[in-house]
Amino acid sequence: MPYKEKPIEKLYYPIGEVAEMLDVPVSTVRFWENEFNILKPMKNKKGNRMFTPEDIRNLKIIHHLLKEEGMTLPGAKKRLSGKREETDYKYEINESLQKIKGLLLDLRDNI
Repeated sequence: MPYKEKPIEKLYYPIGEVAEMLDVPVSTVRFWENEFNILKPMKNKKGNRMFTPEDIRNLKIIHHLLKEEGMTLPGAKKRLSGKREETDYKYEINESLQKIKGLLLDLRDNI
């Protein structure tokens, strides 16, 4: 298997890059920021939102709950406020399975 360079992780990501990572419009990221109190991006001197890797992880969890599990906003808020550890655990499992699936598909395609 070829060597894969680990991507360089930034300390802060602008909202445009975050929206591109999640494949959602920038307005959706702004909306989620207002709706979920776990999202607290920094703002630079210009007032631009700058997201940390922890913010991005929280956004990915929100995206997973809303888009993949089909939860409503109140349902996702309740899940994040009440069962945070369980939600994190399920998200981690989902991410691991997606990576394994990607590796297996790569292997299949290269055979």
